[in-house]
Amino acid sequence: MPIYNVAPYLDETFCSIVQQTMKDIEIIAVNDGSTDNSEEIIKKWQLQDSRILLFTQENRGQSAARNLALQHATGQYIYMMDSDDKLTETDALQTCYDYADRNKADFIFFDGESFSEEGVSRISRNTKRTHLVDEDKAYDGEYLLNLTLDTWTHNCVVWLLFIRKEFIDRIGLWFYEGIIHEDELFTTILTLSSDNIFCLKRNLVGHRIRQASTMTTNFSKRNLDCYLTVADELLRFRQTGIIHKFLRYTLSKVFYTGHEIPLKEKPTVFWRALKSGYLKYIGWKSTLVFWLK
Repeated sequence: MPIYNVAPYLDETFCSIVQQTMKDIEIIAVNDGSTDNSEEIIKKWQLQDSRILLFTQENRGQSAARNLALQHATGQYIYMMDSDDKLTETDALQTCYDYADRNKADFIFFDGESFSEEGVSRISRNTKRTHLVDEDKAYDGEYLLNLTLDTWTHNCVVWLLFIRKEFIDRIGLWFYEGIIHEDELFTTILTLSSDNIFCLKRNLVGHRIRQASTMTTNFSKRNLDCYLTVADELLRFRQTGIIHKFLRYTLSKVFYTGHEIPLKEKPTVFWRALKSGYLKYIGWKSTLVFWLK
């Protein structure tokens, strides 16, 4: 759990974890340079529950925090929780463990429910995908990615996944540090590396949409630059039809939204995309909107 200036939400988050019916867990909290009293709250919970491990680093972003936690994780499975979210069922982790272990899954995915704090406009994020497939059936990652792209239900977030640690280690997967939208890269590679993915038809996590989160801050040149880095890395990982399809799906949307950035910042980021040959993914409609809207 990467933690950065989320003091108002930490008690609710920790409460939802320590009350889980599954007791044999380690709770790895990484304080990513918080300037509020987040660390004091973590330490308070540590006094109540010896399963909580705290690591502190200078502010380096969610990727670095998650990588640090992964280095210290000793569990059979990993659940990557956001520090302002909450598990909505007390048996969430036990249910995930039993289901994943019974099926010997590389990872499983489930549904969640988004909710907004007061004063924050609701942002549309699809957290429902399990209706597309059957339970107790192994799925190939390329099939699932094709399916979610075709049905416009693709979601890259890691907090809807329960992952076998040995699988992460075997494919040598880490979070790319120094960018936002790192989930886009991590979950795409994770998915395309597996032919043993299972669906659990349960709503297990409440995802908070709040002021100053990545999802609610204004779209900026950095968003576009980070998506282009994701594109670079995915093409470095594999140059196949599904990667090209994913990039058409993603880059066309983000450059359409990119019309919001200041005009003076547009030439640099568009030149980077053009130079990398990404215009074929962005498309002419999104290009025109990017420049003219």
